[in-house]
Amino acid sequence: MKNELDNTFILRVFDKIRQFGTKQDDRYELNGITAFTDMDGYTLFIEDIKVKLQYGFHNQYHYDYEDDEHVKQFTKKLKEIDEEY
Repeated sequence: MKNELDNTFILRVFDKIRQFGTKQDDRYELNGITAFTDMDGYTLFIEDIKVKLQYGFHNQYHYDYEDDEHVKQFTKKLKEIDEEY
C-alpha cells in the first residue's frame, strides 16, 4: 500500500494516547490502540490487533498488515482519537 504518513499527526496521536490512555507496564491503550516506545525512546509503536506501525528516527516508518482495508480502519481509529481528545 502506497501511503504518505503525516509525521505531526502520528506524533500528536501518540501523545494523546499516552496522555488519555490507560497505562499497562510500558504501554498505553486508548480506544483499542496501543502505543509504546523502544527502550531508548527513538522508535514509536502504534498498533491495534490487525495493524502495527513502527515510526522511527528521521521520520522513517513501517506498517505491518495483511490487508489494505485494515490500514484504512486503523487510520480511521487514529483520526477519531485525534478529533476526540
